[in-house]
Amino acid sequence: MSQLRLDNVSLHYGRARSSTPVLDRISLDIAPGDFVAVLGLSGSGKSSLLNVAAGFLAPTAGRVSIDGIVRTGPSADRAVVFQDDALFAWLNVRNNVALPLQLRGLDASVRHRRADELLEQVGLKGEGNRSIWTLSGGQRQRVGIARALAAEPNFLLMDEPLGALDAMTRDRMQELLLRVWHASRTGALMITHSVEEALFVATRVVVLAPAPGRISEVVETDFGARFLAGEPARAIKSDAEFIALREHLIAAIHRTSARIAA
Repeated sequence: MSQLRLDNVSLHYGRARSSTPVLDRISLDIAPGDFVAVLGLSGSGKSSLLNVAAGFLAPTAGRVSIDGIVRTGPSADRAVVFQDDALFAWLNVRNNVALPLQLRGLDASVRHRRADELLEQVGLKGEGNRSIWTLSGGQRQRVGIARALAAEPNFLLMDEPLGALDAMTRDRMQELLLRVWHASRTGALMITHSVEEALFVATRVVVLAPAPGRISEVVETDFGARFLAGEPARAIKSDAEFIALREHLIAAIHRTSARIAA
């Protein structure tokens, strides 16, 4: 089983190791079947953590490895979805999704067929010929997720992928994201500011405390599994256990804020 591991990772911006680190001695494992959601105050290093995991930033100390092999840059086994969908306006929906397959040199018929399969998986069946500018925000994020999955990564890394969506669209996208992740059999790491979202989609919720960014709490959850087993999302989110754990995590985040203010 493939494993993405951050081992005792610290990060300083620039060369000033004497300054307060952005990330401080973080260790985290992600395997296929894991969905890790990272919460924390602004400035706690959430996006920096994802950029280190993706290989966009090199850690100042510690290491990032996949299956025990140290990785010092981006690789095809890690796909990234950003809050800004970063789609190409001059390509239609199908060709945006098929781009990773084109870069691999696959025949046009093969990549278009696979792109259409992925579009159906994210709820956009028959939309391949549409222009990007005609899509809603939620549809654009679906295309971005489909494009990331077209690379057939072992790990899907997402930085606030649903943060710009309205509340109702965001709820629907959480459900779709769970289904797509489950079907893809990837390991997922998602940065979010929403405690409820983290609890609903994740198998494990990680809370980062700021100044410096470090893991202050880890909570295992099964609410996403309950949804995938057929339990309605609203019933899960109104469950007493869900509400209690949500309030526990909110209190944990606020405790880190109080320590900084003091």
